[in-house]
Amino acid sequence: MTTAIAGGVDPSRVLAIIMGGGQGTRLFPLTLQRAKPAVPLAGKYRLVDIPISNCINSGMRRIYLLTQFNSASLHRHVYGSFKFDHFTRGFVEIMAAEQTPTSDTWYQGTADAVRKNLLHFRNQDFDYALILSGDQLYRMDFREILRQHVETQAELTIATLPVSRAEAGSLGIMQIKPSREIERFVEKPTDPRVLDTLALPRESHETLGIESDDEAFLASMGIYVFNREVLYEVLENDFTDFGKHIIPQAIRERRVCSYIFQGYWEDIGTIRSFFEANLDLTAEQPRFNFFDMTAPIYTRPRFLPSSKINGATLDHAVLGDGCVLNHCHIEHSIVGLRMLVEQDSRISRTIIMGADYYEPLESVLRHHQANLPRMGIGRNTRIENAIIDKNTRIGDDCVLTPEGKPDFMDGKNFYVRDGILIIPKGAIIPHGTTL
Repeated sequence: MTTAIAGGVDPSRVLAIIMGGGQGTRLFPLTLQRAKPAVPLAGKYRLVDIPISNCINSGMRRIYLLTQFNSASLHRHVYGSFKFDHFTRGFVEIMAAEQTPTSDTWYQGTADAVRKNLLHFRNQDFDYALILSGDQLYRMDFREILRQHVETQAELTIATLPVSRAEAGSLGIMQIKPSREIERFVEKPTDPRVLDTLALPRESHETLGIESDDEAFLASMGIYVFNREVLYEVLENDFTDFGKHIIPQAIRERRVCSYIFQGYWEDIGTIRSFFEANLDLTAEQPRFNFFDMTAPIYTRPRFLPSSKINGATLDHAVLGDGCVLNHCHIEHSIVGLRMLVEQDSRISRTIIMGADYYEPLESVLRHHQANLPRMGIGRNTRIENAIIDKNTRIGDDCVLTPEGKPDFMDGKNFYVRDGILIIPKGAIIPHGTTL
């Protein structure tokens, strides 16, 4: 793959910085034992694989990942997945929050996380810094935003996405000049009068390359390209967050431009958005295409057997490696690695994250003697509208569904968030349980 881009800008002159340190409270309980970027995705990936793969496919191979909360599994995954050879300058390096002679606190926000690692970044020879989120699902060629950044002589470029009026109220909205320079930023505007002033003029759609004629607003994607020295200068303060503090001030004081992206993009910030983005992958024409080998999504290489289907019926399902499905029925669902599903079970609109290991026979027998299920899903069990986290034991004759429950509740060995039933990692659901 060539790394050159129009305008003579070399993507190897870019330092990519992925933000992976947030608590991920809106994804609880999936973040109970793991960092948000380590949450499993699409049966075999992790969320963090998306930005790292986008960087690699764009020829940007110097990548820092800033981490803080529950980061052990994230560290294992990254170091087991992304290793460059000794004859390149490429790396994926994790920068965990640490105490230093100048700071004894954790990262206070995205900007603070970058500020506390500037000492390490200064040791790298780069011209541009690319700031990314660790919890978004999209495919972008970052060489294009870099090309526009250089051509427009911007000090900072913000990737933006055309959204509808209904979506604009929950996002940061940009107003731009015909030159694409951003002149105004409003965080989560809900006043209709304010929204009226932020809508893109319809006559500008063609000039800006926007394909739809519908009313559109430009929402920030949380993807930024900074000139090296500009990044240092905008962090010479106590501001803690890029979106809330750094970006609004930069728009007032510097040349900040908008790069308009029109592909699929989803912020995996809530249980509902995570659930819907995964289930969309089971559609015949999913909005995000993992089968696009022109820009593949990389992950940890595993040496697992092919999945074995013993009389099971699968309808619009995504199946990971190493599974055993015995005379069950699965529809519109994701089945993760090493999953066992026993006969006569019916699974619908469910994300099953799989298992980290195959259960030894000794463990299976010990649990059987205690009348507890083995790892996987037992016989004659029905599951719908649910997320089943890793290493769970779900017994025979169970019924797991959010039906009849409030949209938000905590139960024994289960949670409901956004109307979706969640069985947490390692939970045991005894035989005959109805939730």
